[in-house]
Amino acid sequence: MSRAARLLVAALRDPASVAGLGADDWTALLTAARAERLIGTLAVRFDPRAVPPAVARILADAAEGAAQERRAALWEAEMARRALVGLGVPVVLLKGTAFVAAGLDAGRGWAIGDLDILVPRDALPAVERALIVAGWEWVKADAYDDAYYRRWMHELPPLIHRTRDRMIDVHHTILPPTARPTPDAAALIADALPLGAAAGGGLSMLSPADMVVHAAAHLFADGDMAGGLRNLWDIDRLLREFGDADAFWETLAARAALHDLASPVRRAVRLSADLYGTAVPPGWSGRPSGDALYRRRLLARDGWGRQRYPFTRLGFYVRSHWLRMPPAMLARHLWTKARRGKQ
Repeated sequence: MSRAARLLVAALRDPASVAGLGADDWTALLTAARAERLIGTLAVRFDPRAVPPAVARILADAAEGAAQERRAALWEAEMARRALVGLGVPVVLLKGTAFVAAGLDAGRGWAIGDLDILVPRDALPAVERALIVAGWEWVKADAYDDAYYRRWMHELPPLIHRTRDRMIDVHHTILPPTARPTPDAAALIADALPLGAAAGGGLSMLSPADMVVHAAAHLFADGDMAGGLRNLWDIDRLLREFGDADAFWETLAARAALHDLASPVRRAVRLSADLYGTAVPPGWSGRPSGDALYRRRLLARDGWGRQRYPFTRLGFYVRSHWLRMPPAMLARHLWTKARRGKQ
């Protein structure tokens, strides 16, 4: 583990751990936090009187930036709601926008980028048309990329609004259909919970257990785990917020099994407990030897914001593609991308 990553994890777990840090350690901590998109989270967890004045100013700027992102994200969700409300289809907010719309602790300090929504697959054509009428435009001009998204991905090609310059990702499930796990998208939507008037009405969010499942899927079953400390922090916050509810852990186990994601969910819970001190029931904790490599990948950030351990990163990059596609399809895809890159 790099010292910067260790400082960041310790600061998130216990803000008092930063007492006595020198200038170099503060620089490493803040640089790593910015690279992991966690600096806004640090800003809302630290008492500005308990840190050096220069650090307090940096964190105040980060907190204001996160607040602005929160307002922009909620407004973008409202614009999407207005564009889609006439269709009469369920629209589920995902990730950071859902967290802030619901007032969850996981949303505090979140640096929200794209708006992610989940809709039924058979509603995709109508949803896409309504968004285009409302001012969104396609980002993927390349015909191969557009066709690849539509045939093989779990979302439409990304759309960006022509005047607000904000991206929307329209999902019909939470993992590519070619991936080995097969989440039950219909169950995700059926069990989603309505959001209140603060989100404009007509929108919903995943159930608590499904939010954890989705976060674990995003971290361990879809991608190379770049920026993984942010995703793992979301899992920690969700488990702390919902973990004491009656039958939550039994429900989480059942939903993870339903969505074919039992292994990623259990790994997410174990690593959250290991790194962030999340309280979990017996049977969910532990430190299997297989988790060590995932831990190494999560803690690769150095004090310059760079990712260390190149061979580990390469292995997880290859793994991310392997998870998404069968071998023959992966070979064709990489060959096509390589040829197009040369052209």
